[in-house]
Amino acid sequence: MGYSDDEFDVIVVGAGVIGSSTAYQLAKRGQKTLLLEQFDFLHHRGSSHGESRTIRATYPEDYYYGLVNESYQMWEQAQTEVGFRVYFKTQQFDMGPADAKHLLAIIASCQKNAVPYHVLNRQQVAECFSGQIDIPEDWIGVSCEHGGVIKSTKAVSMFQMLAFKNGAFLRDNVEVASITKDEEKGCGVMVSASNGKKFWGKKCVVTAGAWMRKLVKTVSGIELPIQPLETSVGYWRIKEGHEAKYAIGSNFPTFVSHGKPKIFGTPSLEFPGLIKIAVDGGYACDPDKRPWGPGVTPSSLKLWIEERFRGMVDSNGPVSTQLCMYSMTPDEDFLIDFLGGEFAKDVVIGGGFSGHGFKMSPAIGRILTDLVLTGEAKGVELKYFRIARFEENPKGNIKDFEDHGGIS
Repeated sequence: MGYSDDEFDVIVVGAGVIGSSTAYQLAKRGQKTLLLEQFDFLHHRGSSHGESRTIRATYPEDYYYGLVNESYQMWEQAQTEVGFRVYFKTQQFDMGPADAKHLLAIIASCQKNAVPYHVLNRQQVAECFSGQIDIPEDWIGVSCEHGGVIKSTKAVSMFQMLAFKNGAFLRDNVEVASITKDEEKGCGVMVSASNGKKFWGKKCVVTAGAWMRKLVKTVSGIELPIQPLETSVGYWRIKEGHEAKYAIGSNFPTFVSHGKPKIFGTPSLEFPGLIKIAVDGGYACDPDKRPWGPGVTPSSLKLWIEERFRGMVDSNGPVSTQLCMYSMTPDEDFLIDFLGGEFAKDVVIGGGFSGHGFKMSPAIGRILTDLVLTGEAKGVELKYFRIARFEENPKGNIKDFEDHGGIS
């Protein structure tokens, strides 16, 4: 079908990692694709910027394994196409009390999905990681070879470059004000920007991140249960003489400590001599009226760093912090669905990635592309990501392990 300059097969609203991955997948399939971003491309106001994200296969919810496994392969493929690296392999290490339900659920998921893993006691952890990590006697560790670090801003740029290379149109500083059915043509949708510009699309994918709730309510009246959070990550100084032990390329892993607070981190990569360690959580906010606070470093995190790394990392405080946004759902699972109503299957949404969607963005982009082009997606159990789950239960998916995490 021939289109004018303002007409497209698919319009993607939101150019974070999910939208950029989706635009790449669409363009690669020969679709005339428009990717719209309300701010500058690669801006620092959302959830996709920054130096790094982790990737891991150790999820307590076994329905994520297929998405992670597919994404590992797709990260490699995209790197090959673009010619530079964004994904760096490491081990993954999960730790916590031996009776922690969350950790036991991870082990069960690894067993179900045939993910190789090793359960380690305190002595075995010390041996495995050459004394760099120490856990209490009543804790266990779960070591898995499927970990890694992704250079986040670089990865978003990669997807945008590949989308453009495959023929996509990219437009930033275009704030979408409305999405409506095109009654005049009798098909497709009209995407209108606050600057007066209008774009017609046969289909539309909305991946607006922390602005998802606001935009979808404006467009359809539907109130998605997505709460934006402002969170911060810290970079902590490794004490002199120990830098190489915690650097990428050594045997030091990406890691998660399960409990209260839930703590995660990566090997030293982006800043020599510094290691990224943060609490998984944040503070509710309006994405347009953020506090832009310096973040709070709880005393429990300082104590954890001192004890877990045996004094080899300075626990007095981070030397650098970076702010980011989470888009949380009540069950911390994604929202991937058709918007429905008058739009039927013409508008697909992808949001509520709850601070852990980045690693799966290649597979999510593929799924959103499948949904908007064919009306179905293979290789994923979409029932866990449907909007309707919150109509049946306001808390969403029921999980048989305890909620944990957050800043305390």
